[in-house]
Amino acid sequence: MAETPPLIDLKNIEFSYPKGENVLKGVNLLVSIDDKVALTGFNGSGKTTILNIIMGLIKPTGGTVTLLGKKCQSEKDFAPIRPLLGYVFQDANDQLFCPTVGDDIAFGPLNMGSSYKEAEEITIDVLERLGLTGFGQRVTHDLSGGEKKLVALGTALALKPKMLILDEPTTFLDRPSRERLLELMGTLSLPFLIVSHDFDFLQKTGCRYLELDDGVIVDRGNKPVTY
Repeated sequence: MAETPPLIDLKNIEFSYPKGENVLKGVNLLVSIDDKVALTGFNGSGKTTILNIIMGLIKPTGGTVTLLGKKCQSEKDFAPIRPLLGYVFQDANDQLFCPTVGDDIAFGPLNMGSSYKEAEEITIDVLERLGLTGFGQRVTHDLSGGEKKLVALGTALALKPKMLILDEPTTFLDRPSRERLLELMGTLSLPFLIVSHDFDFLQKTGCRYLELDDGVIVDRGNKPVTY
């Protein structure tokens, strides 16, 4: 039986902003099908930059990006893989753009070829799992910050991803929403890569810790460096 390829395989990734210093200096990152990974590091160290490179939103200045066993260089390579990675932005406002919650969650499935009936069924199921039953007709921009964050996660779950990539997922979440997110992640049994400074939340996920330090990733095992 063929070995399952890693979900994410970054090799010697370098990145420099125009007229700026070299932010990433040879990043290596491997996330397998059964992995639960937290990426930590000081603000401005380049954690979100790594996520944007994984998603093909920006291009590295060096190194290779391989996702689900496929080397990705152009938009043509990244486009079919993005829906499978379950990326949730740090700011939910960057992810939600439809008039209602139901429209936002149904957008992805419809764009991927689902019928309106299928998209409606997916939306109902996702809202139920998020603890947001009945939110389908709510106006998205009227939601609280925590509610928006959960709906943003819902837009990723609606595409039935192979993993989740979460950038500071507990920001703006109140305690009940935070606990709901933690419970949901456990029931989904999906591998994940989380960027977060919420070490109490991370500890409860049972993840292993990687630290981005001076442009490279250091494996901290189960003992994170706190900030």
